[in-house]
Amino acid sequence: MFTTGQLVFALFFVIVFVATMIYVYRKDLNLHKLHYKGSYKIVIGFILFILLLFTIKIFLKNR
Repeated sequence: MFTTGQLVFALFFVIVFVATMIYVYRKDLNLHKLHYKGSYKIVIGFILFILLLFTIKIFLKNR
């Protein structure tokens, strides 16, 4: 389906992209701690909301 060159390029791109993202995240870690303190609460709330929607869907589907 893909040529060897395309697969090599995709693999190279993914490796370089992930390495760059890790480098940038590490570089800005102190800023993340300062400006995004407590953001995990938002993520947990969002996940709980999605779970609630699925629970309501399953409950109403079984009626």
